[in-house]
Amino acid sequence: MQVTETLNTGLKREIKVVVPAQDMESRLALRLNDAKGKVRINGFRPGKVPLQHLRKVYGKSMMAEVVNEILTNSTREILAERGEKAAMQPEVAMTEDEKEAEEILAGHKDFEFSLNYEVIPAIELQDVSGIKVTRQVLDLPEEEIEAQMQRVAESARSYEPKKGKAEDGDRVTIDFVGKLDGVAFDGGAGADQQLVIGSKQFIPGFEEQLVGFKAGDEKTISVTFPADYTAAHLAGKEATFDIIVKEVAKPGTLEINDEVAKTLGLESAEKLREIVKGQLESQYGALTRQKVKRELLDALDATYSFEAPSKLVQAEFDNIWGQVTKDLETAGKSFADEETTEESAREEYQRLAERRVRLGLVLAEIGEKAGVQITDDEMQRALFEFVRRYPGQEQEVYDFYRNNPSALSNLRAPLFEEKVVDHLLGQITVTDVKVSKEELLADEDEDTASAQKAAPKKKAAPKKKAAKADDAE
Repeated sequence: MQVTETLNTGLKREIKVVVPAQDMESRLALRLNDAKGKVRINGFRPGKVPLQHLRKVYGKSMMAEVVNEILTNSTREILAERGEKAAMQPEVAMTEDEKEAEEILAGHKDFEFSLNYEVIPAIELQDVSGIKVTRQVLDLPEEEIEAQMQRVAESARSYEPKKGKAEDGDRVTIDFVGKLDGVAFDGGAGADQQLVIGSKQFIPGFEEQLVGFKAGDEKTISVTFPADYTAAHLAGKEATFDIIVKEVAKPGTLEINDEVAKTLGLESAEKLREIVKGQLESQYGALTRQKVKRELLDALDATYSFEAPSKLVQAEFDNIWGQVTKDLETAGKSFADEETTEESAREEYQRLAERRVRLGLVLAEIGEKAGVQITDDEMQRALFEFVRRYPGQEQEVYDFYRNNPSALSNLRAPLFEEKVVDHLLGQITVTDVKVSKEELLADEDEDTASAQKAAPKKKAAPKKKAAKADDAE
């Protein structure tokens, strides 16, 4: 096998490979000899089939197997010999001429092909001990815990039927049918729907119009869906809702005590407080982690500057751009509506894609040198956690990932990255700084702000739609 480098520019490589016809013939002969004692052909005793006859019957298909074996093995061997890592699977180019291909399969012509790929650049790891980051830590206020306990316990509040008109804070039980231009639309109806006026569960303008309704009332209200409503066919549209009020109930006093906790499935109010506090600490802790990780990545981004493989960058950009355009389409908006242009947005996300790829390569190199590993138990926990997102389809999703190594690697990548970040946080200087909730929630990252300027502005999805329309954003 003759291997010749025909291109070496930046990260791009092209390798020409020639396998002489005699080598191909030798490989084929080995396969034919191996098959001689295994095949069964009418008219011949086992093991007595002449090689010439075997070649006539199986020669072309076996030579095709030889070609595939060469393509599979030579790529790995060539990269290993050159001490290179391909950023993506090398592209193989070979003859498309049918006559020439037939001659190769017949063993009359050398097999020639070329490999085109980009290499992962050599990364010289830098000393990170000089990196300093601040970790914003929230000293969870007691009032935050109490407020969250109130919100959690709200579902246990009792209501008593009342006569007279509904007021803010009352709970109404209604049937409703939503219509566009007098025609009911899919998902726009509900029966025995309980709604607390002022809870902002439904779209703006819906709950407010229920004030003054009494049990037995049958009325029609008009509501305009928000322009950024997640169901594009309803966004910005004026709809009517025919409403039948079945009951009006006033709220009882809500006291957080052991009895309320028990209605929530807990043994005591103290246990409720413990759980709520833990959830809040986990929520804000995740934000703290996110911000300190961003600061670390910014420091690494400033430390490492090298050309990233263009195909990896393009793949990352395509993923980002696909989500951006999908968000725009869902919101029924254009780049002009977001005070930018498609060209500006592309430039912003191209830079973001380059940053992500470059940092991904740096973290991979750091992790490899540090011996970071993902254990089977960690992968199993990650898979179970992922599967839980698909209630009713758990087994199907689980089987898919267990049977598809490439899909499973997509779960491994973020685990590996987080472990590398943990490793780095142990190597750099991290200073904890107590901050207020407002400071922790503030987004001061310029890179993110810049990207958001070019991106569609994400609006919070309604918690619940009056019409029970599409709920996914």
